[in-house]
Amino acid sequence: MFDHEGASVPHGAHGRRPTPAERWAAFKRSPFFPAAVLILILAAAAGLFAGSYTYTMANPTPRHIPTAVVATADAPQEEAFVLGMEKALNASLRLTRYATYEEARDAVDEQREFAVLRAHGRGVELDVSGASGASVAQLLSQAGAEVGRATGVEVLVRDVKPLQEGDPRGLALFYISLAAVIIGFVGAIQLSVHARALNPAERIGCTLAYALLGAFAIAAVADWWLGALRLPFAESWLILALTMFTSGMVFTMFNTLIGRWAMIPTWGLMVLLGNPSSGGAVSWPLLPSVLGSIGRWLPPGASVNAQHTAVYFRGHQHLFPFLVLAGWSALACTIFLVWRHRHPGGRDIAPAHAADG
Repeated sequence: MFDHEGASVPHGAHGRRPTPAERWAAFKRSPFFPAAVLILILAAAAGLFAGSYTYTMANPTPRHIPTAVVATADAPQEEAFVLGMEKALNASLRLTRYATYEEARDAVDEQREFAVLRAHGRGVELDVSGASGASVAQLLSQAGAEVGRATGVEVLVRDVKPLQEGDPRGLALFYISLAAVIIGFVGAIQLSVHARALNPAERIGCTLAYALLGAFAIAAVADWWLGALRLPFAESWLILALTMFTSGMVFTMFNTLIGRWAMIPTWGLMVLLGNPSSGGAVSWPLLPSVLGSIGRWLPPGASVNAQHTAVYFRGHQHLFPFLVLAGWSALACTIFLVWRHRHPGGRDIAPAHAADG
């Protein structure tokens, strides 16, 4: 048994044997209760982490792949090839017809389509876009060659938007975005532990400061030091900084609402759900449909989308991912400021005349 300070109490200290209810009450007052809760949470988090990433990434399966088709009169080989592809992939090609090849390629640059199909003599030409999704491009290329042999249709496969040489699997953008997400909320955790006396405006300012500096470090290492990516540096830096700031403020928001257990919803939202559904490691056509839709509305997915467009589709940047990141930041900051009295930190500012007295 434990006393009110968590110290063990011998059975005979109070002249009788403690009841089960008293033992439970003493245990809840002891430091072992939060430790036990934390042990159970960590065990559950480990299983959920493994399950989340295995479910989405171990065996990605296509549901539907947006594909542009250049309208061509009297091209029966196209229909035979499409039917063969859908059978081979066990999925549908979501076909959209375009009047010209230029229009179809523009749709690829706008990331509405993942491939372009058009008649080529008596065969077909399949243009894939590695930058749109390495896993999708690889899947289409392999299936296209096999279907061509099976149907007797000559198939020419080209990658019209290849990945950079330093990032042949297309994972570097996912990794730098992941770094920004994790360091973002870990930084906020450390501020809450080692700089508890910061007032709300000061805490937001410090979060912004480490986001800007940390994002610069991430971009500099990936581009200047390792040479894995050729980044549009200013734009990539801004995206990473906004990602890191958003992640830090999301933890601060949850810390305001539920206190010391804020890590649980932060981890669930940003890591268990957000990162696997971001489209960074596995392109969204290969993700379970619900995750592919949800991921774009979460900070990790917005970060990957914005970074991906900045690096590979310059001049075609979309506003949506920036609105998602800004929206989460605004929500988190608003909740923190409105309920700042509940945040476990801050300090009292003594009036100036009190200091003079």
